[in-house]
Amino acid sequence: MGLASLLDTAIVFFGGKGGVGKTTSATAFALLAARRGQRTLLVSTDPAHSTSDILEHQLGPEPAPVADGLWAMEIDADREAAAYIDRVRHNLFDVTPVNLRAEMERQLEMARVSPGAEEAALFDRVADIVLSVRKDFQTLVFDTAPTGHTLRLLALPELLQAWVDGLLQKRQGIRALNAMWRHMTVGGAADEEPEDPVEKVLLERRRKFYHVRRLLFSPGTTSFVFVLLAERLPIAETRKAVTLLEHHGVPIGGLIVNRILPSSAAEHPFFAARQEQEARYLQEIDTTFPELEKIQLPLLRRDIVGKGALAEISAVLEKALT
Repeated sequence: MGLASLLDTAIVFFGGKGGVGKTTSATAFALLAARRGQRTLLVSTDPAHSTSDILEHQLGPEPAPVADGLWAMEIDADREAAAYIDRVRHNLFDVTPVNLRAEMERQLEMARVSPGAEEAALFDRVADIVLSVRKDFQTLVFDTAPTGHTLRLLALPELLQAWVDGLLQKRQGIRALNAMWRHMTVGGAADEEPEDPVEKVLLERRRKFYHVRRLLFSPGTTSFVFVLLAERLPIAETRKAVTLLEHHGVPIGGLIVNRILPSSAAEHPFFAARQEQEARYLQEIDTTFPELEKIQLPLLRRDIVGKGALAEISAVLEKALT
């Protein structure tokens, strides 16, 4: 699977080091998909939320139309973390004894500010989008946070599924002990244990994580595209990220090398030196990632803001992808 099939892929993630042009690439690709007749949703999980700026359209936590066939939204991790804790509180409130509810609230508040809480809440929202919104859209495009955050996000399905499995084993062990105790003390049948609402919630979450993981790790459904510059640090960070995603089995569609200098730059000594350096790094990219397809995007004369400027990038992408 490579860049040639990207326009036929249902879920496309754009990632990379901060400042390399992920938002530009993701938005231009989303506009291209929409222009080709695919109902497309562009989702920003980047805390910087440059999608509103580049589209010149204020976005929020729900899909909003921004062009023919294209909707967009921005997910705020803080807001999602608060909503996530509220859902957990709602699920636990009725099954928690009155004398333990104060302690439950204390534990939930600690969970809200604990490391990883925002990533878990963000993943929960992404999972809901992937599972429920796909029926309304043919293509989902994710403009992700810088590489480290994104890698942790993609590792969560496996970690959370293992965590839920552990909780279920403990919960089922407690149920078995309760059933045995009831049988010994009141003579009830061991299989008369009432339904456990906590176990029901855990089972639902395990099914959710399983389905999301199956979709995100399916080469026919999902593809991850790295955006980088022909510079040392973006290449090094991309190399580490590609190795990690390949280890976890995440399908990688290819690379977009952004802001390539025009040939006319050689006319000026300063830009000629930069172009020589760029050529060396482009060779390094080819050597480091020989199995990955690559697209080069030009450095434009002006900032890429608005659909007109994005159309230039979309045209380059269309030529490379078709």
